Amino acid sequence: MSPPHSDENVPENAPEHCPGTESDQAGKASACAGCPNQNICATAPKGPDPAIPLITARMSSVKHKILILSGKGGVGKSSFTSQLAFALAHDEDSEVGVMDVDICGPSIPTIMGLEGEQIHQSNSGWQPVFVQENLGVMSIGFMLPNKDDAVIWRGPKKNGLIKQFLKDVDWGNLDFLLVDTPPGTSDEHLSVATYLKESGIDGAIVITTPQEVALQDVRKEIDFCRKVNIPVLGIVENMSGFVCPNCHGESVIFPPSTGGAEQLAKEMNIELLGKIPLDPRIAKSCDMGVSFMDEYPDSPASTAYEAIIDKLQAHFE
Repeated sequence: MSPPHSDENVPENAPEHCPGTESDQAGKASACAGCPNQNICATAPKGPDPAIPLITARMSSVKHKILILSGKGGVGKSSFTSQLAFALAHDEDSEVGVMDVDICGPSIPTIMGLEGEQIHQSNSGWQPVFVQENLGVMSIGFMLPNKDDAVIWRGPKKNGLIKQFLKDVDWGNLDFLLVDTPPGTSDEHLSVATYLKESGIDGAIVITTPQEVALQDVRKEIDFCRKVNIPVLGIVENMSGFVCPNCHGESVIFPPSTGGAEQLAKEMNIELLGKIPLDPRIAKSCDMGVSFMDEYPDSPASTAYEAIIDKLQAHFE
């Protein structure tokens, strides 16, 4: 039996007779024909899922759950997630977890120096792979026989794995769980929002680059957050100019033709957490699986990361 129809689970741009996103007819009813949300609604989890109480119980030991989002690909979500995780884990009293839900393009294992590692199981569940004692990671990248194997999955199978990451992984007592997501506003994002609805998401950090072609997709991501009631903690402008490692001169690589993240933050009434300049050593650090901020503490990019992280930590104090 479908859950009762209510305005709470009907998207703003839905047709007049929308059955609601949690109905078992969502995406399948005749009223759904032509709706831009039809495919997403048809594949997203519906109704009261018996796994949600188990997920809520597992997540009860996680203080803060933060999503790293962007409607655009290639803007540096995974590199930002990794640097934020490394920085938070500098505090030996903090326990940090990273959950990589980019099912088709898992880069977190490489970026965090864990390529080739595998998941182990214990009586308490799947064990995260640890970068260091207080920093654990879970990714489908640990489950592939070959790192070059393509993951060709439809929505329900992606949803199932995300559910396992939340329900079956023994995350332990965490201060922060960072969820690295793929670009867009599709299955993975809806699954995380649905499964964590009861336990609560502290908020999302939205990553963009300065040019309008990225910003137009980021606006959609912010709209998604508002529709599913995920607070936006702030916007980070990545690749904001290029700083030469030798002379420290700065050049504009992606011109902010419409005002960049600063203007977007004003338009959307969201905090601009900071701007991170391009530094080729960031890519080198990601390929090597090391903390950029540890390797190059004097880089202007490291200074920008530190300022952003200070703002985020102040938010949770």
